[in-house]
Amino acid sequence: MNDSPSRQLRIGIFGGTFDPVHLGHLVLAESCRETCELDEIWFVPAACSPHKTAANVTSGTARRDMLEFATAGAACFHVKTVELQRGGTSYTVDTLEQIRGGRPDAELFFLIGADSLADLPTWREPTRIVELATVVAVNRGDQPDPDVSAVERQLGPTANQRLRMVRMPAIDISAHEIRERIASGRSIRYLVPRAVEAYIHEHQLYRGRLEAI
Repeated sequence: MNDSPSRQLRIGIFGGTFDPVHLGHLVLAESCRETCELDEIWFVPAACSPHKTAANVTSGTARRDMLEFATAGAACFHVKTVELQRGGTSYTVDTLEQIRGGRPDAELFFLIGADSLADLPTWREPTRIVELATVVAVNRGDQPDPDVSAVERQLGPTANQRLRMVRMPAIDISAHEIRERIASGRSIRYLVPRAVEAYIHEHQLYRGRLEAI
């Protein structure tokens, strides 16, 4: 009889504005799923990011719908609207606390771009973030890795073994570029999933929007 404890469910939490979701987001999620052996990836669209101007962000409903289209057919990808439902400014620590409360049985992994790792100590309650989840910093392509040890020193002993690096293929796509291409009448084919492209055109999103969001 095998008395070894069962493996915890491993959930990757991928937050962001997703305005719009694009193929770079999906490749990042898949790279983390494979490298970290995650069972699920939860895409969590922000209600109001601390780093964005709310007035310039597409409605939460539209961003949620595009995520649903983008992840359709991927059994391990799920869209969670906890931040949209909570409203207000979307702080990572609040979201992780909420998810931990609902899924105490799961091991959480928080997915971010490697370029954001250096700023993590300036976020709200960063030490609590690394208590709640392993932080997975994703390096896009062949960029030099950030100084993980420096971040660990700033966050203290809690961060030891709680920061992990993952490398993904270099995909030079940004949501800002996609919005600019739409606003100037250029193609976004092969930059976003086909269903997302169709949704954007059907709802006439991002037309005439050349502002830097």
